[in-house]
Amino acid sequence: MATKPFHIAHRGSGDNWTEHTAAAYAQALQNGATAIEVSVSATSDGVLVCHHDLNTKRMTGRNLQISEVTYAELSALRNDARPWVGPQAALEPVPRLRDVLDAHAARNVIFIEDKQGTNSAALLDLMDSYPDSTKHFVWKQTAAGKHFAEAKERGYKTWGYFVDDARNGFAEFAGRFDYLGIYHGATDAEIKKLVGLGKPVICWEVHTRWMRDRLAALGVTGLMCSNFPYVSTDTPSSSRDAFDTGVRAAGDLPWILAAPYQPTLQPGFSSISLNNESSSSYTMGSMCPVKKPNYSLCFDMRWPIAVPELRGSAGIAFGQANDQPYRPTAPATVAGYHLTLDPTGIIRLFARAKGAQDGKLLAEVRSNPPKAGAWMRFQVDISPGEIAVARLDGAVVSAAARDDSYRGGYFGLNKNYLGRQPVEFRHIEVT
Repeated sequence: MATKPFHIAHRGSGDNWTEHTAAAYAQALQNGATAIEVSVSATSDGVLVCHHDLNTKRMTGRNLQISEVTYAELSALRNDARPWVGPQAALEPVPRLRDVLDAHAARNVIFIEDKQGTNSAALLDLMDSYPDSTKHFVWKQTAAGKHFAEAKERGYKTWGYFVDDARNGFAEFAGRFDYLGIYHGATDAEIKKLVGLGKPVICWEVHTRWMRDRLAALGVTGLMCSNFPYVSTDTPSSSRDAFDTGVRAAGDLPWILAAPYQPTLQPGFSSISLNNESSSSYTMGSMCPVKKPNYSLCFDMRWPIAVPELRGSAGIAFGQANDQPYRPTAPATVAGYHLTLDPTGIIRLFARAKGAQDGKLLAEVRSNPPKAGAWMRFQVDISPGEIAVARLDGAVVSAAARDDSYRGGYFGLNKNYLGRQPVEFRHIEVT
């Protein structure tokens, strides 16, 4: 925690593994994290377990209050992160806290929160039982919560977190804690105000690199990361997609960070289906940033069921300076290029400035109209002064534009119309 920034794997890095499970904590640490965040509740027979919610419904499908069931009953359940992590994500049991601490407390920093707020004595007693415990545990709680004094009396550092400063809570509660926390949705002014109190500020939950960079610019020193393997680096982990694995690659994220907006990974087709009701995008962060001055983006695309109405289109956005979520039909959050194919077969290349609703048309070419269920192959060649686009299935067609406005290394997939008519992508490569 002496480094700037320092990273903590939020829920065991829940973008990558089934949150708050023994497997998630272990994988996060094996992938280079040195700190994890653990949420704790007690079962009816007093066993401390790791789980974010007081109820098991969201993660297991069973509507049980942890405080009302025995550990034996709870141990039969399995956490299911497949809607978020992917269809091949493992179903994992609810772990006992003692087992997690036995595995990791000696070598790592662990942020621990008593979610029920009734287990402070038992939790602190367990923490005390480990060697050098005050060097390895940080007591975590809401800034207005109780029990911070009990933790401080036993020598533990404490972290108090705020959602915002609506009640002037910073001034009222910040003095209690060694570290201060704030939600990433807070305004710049709120974050600066908390940083200005002079204590290390840890922000949660950090999913993307642009979030990380924004927070660093505001003076935040600690990052509670939901996507640790990705946020903690600035290099691509692959040059091709991992859709065939059925588990989302680190850095690949939908434009809204919630399970209902996650496209459907289809390992049987080695593809991903963008099938949300809204126009949407999917950042291919695992393959970004592309840093070469000359490179090609190749991908397959199809409409599997039916081609949308004439106003619908799909394609990719590229050349973006960061991984800020991109909305193809709303004012652009980040500048770059947008390549589209419409139902008549016209391929268009746009340059789109930040804040622009529409893009500047750079090139277009007519190709064969798409057919439902038929895959189409595309290639985009980027060089310092030119962009060339081509459709390679069937009769090859191409177009080019002399433009060097945007050469950022981030790109993503786009569905540019409303409705659940899916569009699929596969075989995405950077060469």
